[in-house]
Amino acid sequence: MNYFWLDASAVVKRYIEETNGTPEMRYFFGHVPPERMMICRSVTIGEVISIFVRRKNNREITTVDFNQIKQLFETEITQQSDVVKVYPTNNQADDSVRLIETYSINSADAIILQCAIDTTIELRMNEDNLVLVSSDKGLIRASRNEGLLTFNPETDSQTTLDVLINSP
Repeated sequence: MNYFWLDASAVVKRYIEETNGTPEMRYFFGHVPPERMMICRSVTIGEVISIFVRRKNNREITTVDFNQIKQLFETEITQQSDVVKVYPTNNQADDSVRLIETYSINSADAIILQCAIDTTIELRMNEDNLVLVSSDKGLIRASRNEGLLTFNPETDSQTTLDVLINSP
């Protein structure tokens, strides 16, 4: 069975209408049970809220919209007890430096990737797998180079997502 590691670049597409990826992320949230979703608690959740705030400050969304999407995000992710929230360890933070140097990604993406790599190793011991869900091209590239499955809602189809969701 596949579990899904959520990156902020994909998650925001669930809540804010964007040119690419919004239908796929809305489909994702309608078809993936929360217990198969994983998120980096200390990095990704703050990054999502930061994107919401930036969109509000840039007047891309209204204050009313901001409050609504923030509440929905908190309901579906932050406060949803079935969504697995991963807290990076000090060792993972230290190990992520290699990923920064190897792939020229930022420190937040490196920590997310390191946690995803470690989680993938654990899942594969039980014959499960992890799919990193992101629209960040650098993070997708680094993840694939590290042997992770990926789903990019901007470029991958709903058919691809169905295969990943329904994979035994």
